[in-house]
Amino acid sequence: MRSDLSQAIRAALLTGDKRAKVMRTRALVRAWRRGELSSGFSVAMPDAPNWPEGLVVLPPAQMPKRGKGGSERNRIALWHSLAHIEFVAIDLALDIVGRFGADMGRAFVADFLGVVAEEAMHFALIERHLATMGAQYGDLPVHDGLWQSASDTAHDVGARLAIVPMVLEARGLDVTPATLERVRNLGDSRGAMILQRILDDEIRHVRAGSTHFAAYCAKKGRNPPDHWKMLVKSHFRGRLRPPFNDSARLAAGLSREFYSAIA
Repeated sequence: MRSDLSQAIRAALLTGDKRAKVMRTRALVRAWRRGELSSGFSVAMPDAPNWPEGLVVLPPAQMPKRGKGGSERNRIALWHSLAHIEFVAIDLALDIVGRFGADMGRAFVADFLGVVAEEAMHFALIERHLATMGAQYGDLPVHDGLWQSASDTAHDVGARLAIVPMVLEARGLDVTPATLERVRNLGDSRGAMILQRILDDEIRHVRAGSTHFAAYCAKKGRNPPDHWKMLVKSHFRGRLRPPFNDSARLAAGLSREFYSAIA
């Protein structure tokens, strides 16, 4: 009997080794696209994924401050933080499919499995870039704030879409251009290419969130911007702060009607 998609997703989420998680994630996406996995959802998702053994995980408030200069130490800290964002993004995308895919339908599953594959690719690119600096993911402490947002929204796909792709990933659209320019000014052309690829992909990721959020609101008879604002106020622990990359956000389906009033 073929394994179903939820079984493969759960196995990937519970894989702690970083390289094994990437390989297992890529394999499940390929298997699903080839029709080698049934579309069933027979198992529940874990409350939390497994991360690499020995990874030091701190509350966000206890994370050491990262310097902004061009020293090798600061460069490693920057790329390590980016690696963590992309590593957790793999788990976030896996979880949204495994937790909500049965109710949301095949288009939702296809869109977010596409996100899964790209997040795994982003992490692999950054890991290879870190290696050129003599570093690897796991060398520095990380925080659990991104996964906490998933825990806080595990009960409702609308809340998950509102917070993860439409707040957290949308924030990446705002801050990545400045980081890209900083990396380019340091002469790191390979790093700049990686960040440009991530920025282009993240527009699609946010668009997937906003598209399925609009469909969710249509089913519920709710106004998307108004409902989004309510969910953000209820479930987002931080604050929305400018500057905003309005053009990238609009390309991703997020007009200023959503965020300007609560920023």
